[in-house]
Amino acid sequence: MSSTAHATVHPHGEGEGGTRRDFLTLVALAGAAVGAGAIAWPFIDSMLPAADTLAAGEPIDVDISKIALGQQIVVVWRGKPILIVRRTPEALKTLQDPKLLGILTDPNSTVMQQPTYADNWHRSVNPEFAVMVGICTHLGCVPVFYPNPSATDPQPNWPGGYLCPCHGSKYDLAGRVYSGVPAPYNLPVPPYKVLNAKTVRIGENPEGNTFDLNDIVQI
Repeated sequence: MSSTAHATVHPHGEGEGGTRRDFLTLVALAGAAVGAGAIAWPFIDSMLPAADTLAAGEPIDVDISKIALGQQIVVVWRGKPILIVRRTPEALKTLQDPKLLGILTDPNSTVMQQPTYADNWHRSVNPEFAVMVGICTHLGCVPVFYPNPSATDPQPNWPGGYLCPCHGSKYDLAGRVYSGVPAPYNLPVPPYKVLNAKTVRIGENPEGNTFDLNDIVQI
């Protein structure tokens, strides 16, 4: 079973504004972008930034302190679902397993789908927390979180990670795509920085970095 929770989000530099209409508009636009047959991501059940803030791509601060081990939360930045996962020690060990690396298309993240500060085996600033754009690099559907290995669910011999419901593309818990699936690239990693043990800021790079999602190969 997947484990996705709601999140608390605050627009950086703004109050906790936003309206119910902003939220519903964002849901409608996101559903249209995902396309028929895809599974929509769980939206946060709290006030979102105002529409002009979202359009401008203003950074948002996310409280990660209550994410349990093995759990994922989903927030929205620039109209895109951002997946934040707290990976277990077992999951981190699996990410370095040669057996897994041998069945990934780009295990060393050689294609620029992440900033240089996430160009590592865990594709993140902090190994424990993954931060990724939840849009499949095949046709833009939203991959579903199935973190636990299983003999049957959602597929036989499931290794744990993400499965795209549209055409079966698979990703591991670092967003690295499996070989032999329709998706060509790893899931993108957005610009972000760790403010402290409780907070990450989506949409702002660590000092000295200028990465933007426009820099990647494909989203």
